Amino acid sequence: MSEEVLYCAGCGVKLQLEDPSKLGFVPEEALLKEPVICQRCYRIKHYNESSSIALDQDDFLKILGGIGKTNSLVVNIVDIFDFEGSMISGLQRFVGNNPIILVVNKIDLLPKVTNYNRIVNWVQKHAKQNGLRVVDVVLCSAKRNMGFDRVIESLGEHRGNQDIYVVGATNVGKSTLINRLISDFSDLQSELTTSSYPGTTLDLVKIPLEDGKYIVDTPGIVYKHRLTELISRRDLGKVMPSNTIKPMIYQLNEAQTLFIGALARFDFIKGDRQSFTFYIANSLKLHRTKLDRADDLYAGHKGELLTPPSKDDVDNLPSFVKQQISIPRGKEMDILISGLGWIKINSKAGAEIAIHAPKGVKVVVRESLI
Repeated sequence: MSEEVLYCAGCGVKLQLEDPSKLGFVPEEALLKEPVICQRCYRIKHYNESSSIALDQDDFLKILGGIGKTNSLVVNIVDIFDFEGSMISGLQRFVGNNPIILVVNKIDLLPKVTNYNRIVNWVQKHAKQNGLRVVDVVLCSAKRNMGFDRVIESLGEHRGNQDIYVVGATNVGKSTLINRLISDFSDLQSELTTSSYPGTTLDLVKIPLEDGKYIVDTPGIVYKHRLTELISRRDLGKVMPSNTIKPMIYQLNEAQTLFIGALARFDFIKGDRQSFTFYIANSLKLHRTKLDRADDLYAGHKGELLTPPSKDDVDNLPSFVKQQISIPRGKEMDILISGLGWIKINSKAGAEIAIHAPKGVKVVVRESLI
């Protein structure tokens, strides 16, 4: 006789006892209660908290396709520290004509002297280049409670009589922002409800609002092109900055290399002596060497002098892949290594660069953010 399959009375997801980080997790003792709801729904209902749960890409795309069939406001949360890495590819195509508010989180990580108007203009331009038509761009820090009044104001301006769908990749601060929305908008005396489209349970949690509409919490999408998805949990806190970034400026001659731990390598191959500014977590260490010694240094010291990752974890990362980049004369450009940070090239004379990063990690050359 096969075991009975149980589903969450809150969101409809299939329940499981094995993995708290996956959809449908329920502690064994909770199976004795009526109704049985998953840990995610329980936390929303009793603590006004949304936990960050991840889906694979195919299931996530089913959810996005479903949003296009609704009449709703879409709140897309991205991480300013990893803008290109946290953008959802093809989002506009999936959500159809529904308006999109782009909430740019983690602005507290940017240096104090940052011009926020410039950042908004930069985001609008790059969102458009990514095919995204947005009705508003809002900068905030859900963690530090910066700019959240403006998020609420924008929702009021653009929601009308619509549900709010919140979408984003993992580690962009989606659950923190959802928690704030719940406390500001929600009437949790009502029951959480199931949302599923024909033929599949899409694992959405609908959080009731006082006007009878819903905040719809979607699971985060895991993007393997972000370095933060490839490293161990032990190293995540070292790589993801928790405080304002203190940029590190290096004056380099050509044929010099900088290692960012054992996570990535920056080669200045050719060009006049010039400065390079590294925007990475303050806890990460850079190591300088000559280009012709870089291979030997990495082979002999990865996981020891060059860390993170540790010696136990370094071989779990994919092998480095080299990408050659040519920076034109007179341009201020960034090279983003998704999930790790970016390097600003302050080049008047041009520069030939190579980036070595684990295979699959997205490397983007862009107009300077700062």
